[in-house]
Amino acid sequence: MRLLISISILMFNYYMMAQPHSYSPRGVGGGGAMFSLSINPQDADEYYASCDMGELFHTYDFGLNYDQVHYTQIRGGHDSKVCYTTTQGLLYTLSYANDLVLPMKSLDGGKTWATLAGNPDPSEWSYSINVDYQNGQRVVLSYYGQIYFSNNGGTSFTQIHTAINGGAGVIVGGVFFDGNNIFIGTNDGLLYSSNAGSTWSNLGSLGIAAGQQLWSMAGAKENGVTRLFCITGDPANMYVGVRGSDYYGFAKGIYAMDFGTTNWVSKINPGINLASDFPMFVGMAKNNINTIYLAGSNAISEPTVFKTTNGGNTWANTFTTSSNQNIATGWSGQGGDRGWSYGECAFGIEVAHFDASRVIFGDFGFVHATKDGGSTWQQAYTSIDDQHPMGATTPPMQAYSSCGIENTSCWQMMWVDQNNIWSCFSDIRGMRSTDKGEMWSYNYTGHTANTMYRIVKLPNGTLLAATSNVHDIYQSTYLTDARLDVNDANGKIIYSTNNGLTWQLLKLFSHPVFWIAIDPNNANRAYASVIHYSNNSGVGGIYRTDNLNNLSGATWTLLPNPPRTEKHPASLVVLNDGTLVCTYSGRRNASGTFTASSGVYIYNPTTNTFTDRSHSGMQYWTKDIVIDPNDALQNTWYACVFSGWGGPPNGLGGLYKTTNRGVTWTKLTASQIDRATSCAFNPSNPNQIYITTESQGLWMSSNINQSTPTFTQVTNYPFQQPERIFFNPYDATEMWITNFGNGMKKSILPTSGCRTVTNFNNTGVGSLAYAIDCAASGDTILFASTMTNDTIRLTNNLYLNKNLTLLNQNAMKVKIKTSAYAFINIEKEVQVKFENFVLTANATAISIMNKGNLTLKNVQADNGLPSTKVLHRKGSTMIVDGVVDIR
Repeated sequence: MRLLISISILMFNYYMMAQPHSYSPRGVGGGGAMFSLSINPQDADEYYASCDMGELFHTYDFGLNYDQVHYTQIRGGHDSKVCYTTTQGLLYTLSYANDLVLPMKSLDGGKTWATLAGNPDPSEWSYSINVDYQNGQRVVLSYYGQIYFSNNGGTSFTQIHTAINGGAGVIVGGVFFDGNNIFIGTNDGLLYSSNAGSTWSNLGSLGIAAGQQLWSMAGAKENGVTRLFCITGDPANMYVGVRGSDYYGFAKGIYAMDFGTTNWVSKINPGINLASDFPMFVGMAKNNINTIYLAGSNAISEPTVFKTTNGGNTWANTFTTSSNQNIATGWSGQGGDRGWSYGECAFGIEVAHFDASRVIFGDFGFVHATKDGGSTWQQAYTSIDDQHPMGATTPPMQAYSSCGIENTSCWQMMWVDQNNIWSCFSDIRGMRSTDKGEMWSYNYTGHTANTMYRIVKLPNGTLLAATSNVHDIYQSTYLTDARLDVNDANGKIIYSTNNGLTWQLLKLFSHPVFWIAIDPNNANRAYASVIHYSNNSGVGGIYRTDNLNNLSGATWTLLPNPPRTEKHPASLVVLNDGTLVCTYSGRRNASGTFTASSGVYIYNPTTNTFTDRSHSGMQYWTKDIVIDPNDALQNTWYACVFSGWGGPPNGLGGLYKTTNRGVTWTKLTASQIDRATSCAFNPSNPNQIYITTESQGLWMSSNINQSTPTFTQVTNYPFQQPERIFFNPYDATEMWITNFGNGMKKSILPTSGCRTVTNFNNTGVGSLAYAIDCAASGDTILFASTMTNDTIRLTNNLYLNKNLTLLNQNAMKVKIKTSAYAFINIEKEVQVKFENFVLTANATAISIMNKGNLTLKNVQADNGLPSTKVLHRKGSTMIVDGVVDIR
């Protein structure tokens, strides 16, 4: 008996201390620009899409579902185009980690990446990488002012060109590989090698009008004819780093060249008018010289994709935004929650290598895709189950579920009640869910600011929210007066009396409002952080009201400035005794230097005075202050601090702790964590804390109350900058992480019984989805004996990205029914076994999308419904065992 008790205790401790095993995306996407898309030539359903918020998204089903490359392998950016090759597993791209852009190489199909050994200057930013698909040893790499070539897979490079104009740099608009012939389109002319890169010549720009330079180029070869197409611009507007958002009036010409003539020929022909049509990027399949696409924007700031099928003799815009004529839309489109001007312009276009009918492009928030050459387009940024038919006005205020391409900054989540959740976002304002966080919508009115930063709930149920038109406050790029000292028409507090369905103005400050807090013992007292320095004469600081019950009639008073501060208040917490604990965050002056104006402070509302309780390490860039929820006296606090740069702020970042309200502090993380944003306690384990960082991902400690706690990275968290952690107050095993540019992610903290399925629900404790989320790789998910006479009807995809066995031990098989685009996804290289199930599908007939290694034992299809299919992707396997009836 003693042995059994010991084992039980050990198992209990294991689950209490275990890290979450998976993180599922939630939200609707749309807050980050999408760049550098690339389609796999060998499998046109697979592509990568890079985001300026750091993700490199990856899909195997042409945008129906995405995962993302782990940030420790690749950090995506503007030019992180993945270059495929015919060599098994060989890929290349650029990574934006550690304030550098470096060329990377993978030998295992993108599972792991390493920097190119022969990178000519590892301290220099790379701006483009292009690789010969047919011969993956040939690599073209460009810096701001130089182009390099490698013929040995990046082991070594030779410089082949230097920019003619060092100020503008050398723009690589495109590279076309044709056996031993290699063409590099640049603003300095067409570079050409006829001997596989051994020697190079500049063919110049013959035929291109004076005052124009090549900007974007693509090429193809068909029936022995090599044809290049390009877009040109005014040299005065061209330099390395120009983006697609500079489209207005940028393009000055469209040209084609059939190699052998060495002359470019104008292709500004009927159907396109550069006075109102603004193409920026050209794309072609490599085997079709007559079908060309031009992606950009137009005079009303809406994305365009022009196409020709006759070599540029005539053009037509295939992306018809008027009435969403040929576009199946998500939440953005004519009539939708955002119009087409939200996406605005293309940031790149990709045509499948050998299939001119497959095209994708990214814009200011989204990816759109076509499989039929632009006759029809489909959104590829939210679940296809929730999209709207083409040719119809996009209805506003609808609910959507994520397909995985979350690219928006999320600051906070608030459970209004068990079912209703509000999330605060930049760019997309905010979202609400009425089904516990599965689907999200813009179903509200009265909130029109770019960003909602903070939301609180009064005892009577009224919600208050802090908003601003300034996004990314107190991030690295938003610390200066030029960014923060603005007249802000949405710098306000708004309120809602109906769970966020409608919002009204409570107080207009006309400057960014970053935080709001309520006195827990006085519902009429609230504090707000308002930002405005203006050479120390601004109206920024912490405001207080004592008659909040008057709502829009409440009076707000600016409190005195705490010592050293410069009107950059940040987080606020009111203790049970009425004391306000707050942080002031970083400020950089006109010369870019951090001022010693940050830290932790306490405010006494009786004496109306502030006391500086800052450790010396907090004086430059302090973020959140968190009170230990397990300390009844509220004496234990945790301060999260960023290191700065340029002298005194260096090396100060990390997690600090006080047990005496800031009289003394201890830095807990030494040099392990350079920039800590926030932290949160596991409500079921007073010894466990999670910490978010700027660039080091998610961290945790399971012995935080020790004098020298240990900290470990949550290695399976995929994104580099989680922002804050929130636990569902109605289910303590449910942890949510908000991210700076990666939306929301939900995880389940493992418990001893979480791997047993006990009901037929789609979500929640006891559901199959819940069991999958909490299971570790290698686990077996069991089905309770009561699971005998009903069906699990999937309304969202099930993602199996870890090795699992799904075992039904009952004599009667459990039925799992999929829907049109809600089926079982087995990720690449994952091993999954199903035993004793009945799989049924709807008209699509797909139950399982297998990209890994699937075993079916005693599995059958429901004979009374459409045949059930297992759709296999390239590289997958399936083993059948026992009685299997899958048709």
